Amino acid sequence: MAQDEPKGEVVASGGTREKKPNVFARFALFIRQVFAELRKVVTPTRQELLKYTAVVLGFVVVMMAIVYGLDFVFVLMAQYVFGVPS
Repeated sequence: MAQDEPKGEVVASGGTREKKPNVFARFALFIRQVFAELRKVVTPTRQELLKYTAVVLGFVVVMMAIVYGLDFVFVLMAQYVFGVPS
């Protein structure tokens, strides 16, 4: 047997293992962390909200125009390839 091969024992990395808290303690910790993160949230001002809304609506309009244009081109190509039904 080679010297570097394990002999079957399992070695924990990091030393001793801490006991896991019970489900209620973990849930309470989770709730505390949620509230701590919610305190960090910054609500946008009315002006920022209007600006963000305009940017989103503008982006949606541009994407709609691109999709409409591509759809129109593909319909023209399909009619050219397959012929217009009479």
